[in-house]
Amino acid sequence: MINVIPIPIEGQIALGISVQLPKTNLVVVSTDIGYIMCGALDVGLLNEKLAARGIIAARAVGVKTIDELLDAPLESVTHKARELGITPGMIGRDAIKIMLQG
Repeated sequence: MINVIPIPIEGQIALGISVQLPKTNLVVVSTDIGYIMCGALDVGLLNEKLAARGIIAARAVGVKTIDELLDAPLESVTHKARELGITPGMIGRDAIKIMLQG
């Protein structure tokens, strides 16, 4: 099953997406310029092999729901996300706020 929900944050809307797969859930919160995702996101791949794309993204591990993703500290971020001020340890919701402003 796939669920897509609007997530209001400080007067703007991010998009929450959850995909229920056998034995795992994929969760993402996306904005127009970037996204945060569960541990399935390969930040190393985005930073190295896909660097030319300048993807703004961050990963939190151990999360199973969109709410957990928003409340979790980020484990890793892309180089382009760092340029915006998004850093490891930052709460997912704060990263989304920065993306919504960007």
